[in-house]
Amino acid sequence: MIESTATEIVQSTRHACIELTASAEMVMRSSAAMLDRAIQAGQPVYGLTHGFGPLVQYATNDESAERGLNLINHLAAGQGPDLPPETTRLMIRLRLEGMKRGYSAVRPEEWRVLANAYNAGFLPAVPTRGSVSASGDLVPLAHAALAFAGRGEAWIESEDNYKKVPAAAALRRLQLEPMRWDARDALAFVNGSSASLASALENHVSIRRMAWIAAVLTGRIVDLLGATSEPYADIVVEARGSFTGHQIASQWIRDEITIALRDSKARSLQEPYSLRCAPQIIGSVLDHLSASESLLVQEAQGCSDNPVIAAESIFHAGNFHAVNAGIVADLHPVLIQQLCFLAERQLALVLEPASNGGLPPLLASQPGKTSGLAGLQLAASAMLAEVRQKSSPITVTAIPTNLSNQDIVPMALIGCLRSREQIELTSLVLGSLAVAVAQMHHVKGITASYPWWSNVLNLSPRLGADRPISAEVRAIRDVLLAEAQLHCTQTHLIQQQR
Repeated sequence: MIESTATEIVQSTRHACIELTASAEMVMRSSAAMLDRAIQAGQPVYGLTHGFGPLVQYATNDESAERGLNLINHLAAGQGPDLPPETTRLMIRLRLEGMKRGYSAVRPEEWRVLANAYNAGFLPAVPTRGSVSASGDLVPLAHAALAFAGRGEAWIESEDNYKKVPAAAALRRLQLEPMRWDARDALAFVNGSSASLASALENHVSIRRMAWIAAVLTGRIVDLLGATSEPYADIVVEARGSFTGHQIASQWIRDEITIALRDSKARSLQEPYSLRCAPQIIGSVLDHLSASESLLVQEAQGCSDNPVIAAESIFHAGNFHAVNAGIVADLHPVLIQQLCFLAERQLALVLEPASNGGLPPLLASQPGKTSGLAGLQLAASAMLAEVRQKSSPITVTAIPTNLSNQDIVPMALIGCLRSREQIELTSLVLGSLAVAVAQMHHVKGITASYPWWSNVLNLSPRLGADRPISAEVRAIRDVLLAEAQLHCTQTHLIQQQR
């Protein structure tokens, strides 16, 4: 995996093929040879000469193939909705990339069976619930392993949608043979932390995109209200210490401000904090994302196996403990809540006559006869409350398990799944704010300055009589997310060139 940013990893995975270089094959064979020598010398090796988990105290002489399937079968206990197919594809890519680094004792021949299936588009269906992320994400990866063996379920892609079918049928459709798992290959596959890491990487990318949306909507509001652009000046960034996130957020906001001269009598000397402090809030989100991104990318470059089987020896250790992803998963809700809170407060600002420059209350076309965006604000307030309710750190609620073998666990995947729910809610609050901003455009008779914003205005025409608004929120949210993907990618490229 050569990508150097979370965005690159996430965006490239959909079409990426996994290759095995000559040097990678050599280190994989060295690791496998070390394992063979250890077994022949009678050296105890977790999962091979002894049982799994707390049963490591029991020696075993069972057939390797039977024990590999036993490992997968007993762990295939997941429940709940499935991981999104894109997340599963990234999870498997991360697992296979880690296995080829020469610490897993997986032979290239077996690795290629999995890689060929991945490259052909085979995609297991994996339940979301059941991982404590300590001995890796055992349960989700076991379901993936089950599908590679021709059991369980898998996705097939059809007309931009995914359909779930029996895994054996999906393999036949791609003219692939099922994987025959032995104990070492099965253990190497299931005890990685790639489900948590895949989800954390995707969440990271989504939060950055929402930060851009928050900045764009802030700039639009400033422009439509005729508010001062002073809070977004470069000198303000410099005075605070030239934080990169602050600088980027201010620039994103300034890009939306089209009127150079302001009437100082039209607005208060200082705007409410939801406008004035927006670059500090959004900038802090960006800076904390940047700080944690290096951890996630470095994890993606590593190997999360146990034991670590290097060319020179075998090390029974704990690389599968997903604490890095778990702590980042606890940071993400704090950042998400900041963006959601900012958007909800700005929505209140533009609906309140005391702060919206004399526009109608709730932007109603005929206040009293019509209610404008009253329902929209109620829904946004409820969604912010839910985002906040989901913001408690998950790593501090860990439950020891597995006969106390796993006595300290990070619960990383649970945290990542929680963050994904918050991201969905926050994107809808941002979409709600965008509807209000579109209505401000219509009330003031101001047209859009670029095509994608014209699309937003067309999706939310001027309110006359009250109408159901929920579909408009979702449609505009989708337009903003698509545009955010483009702009955030471009920003990353510019930063790298610098």
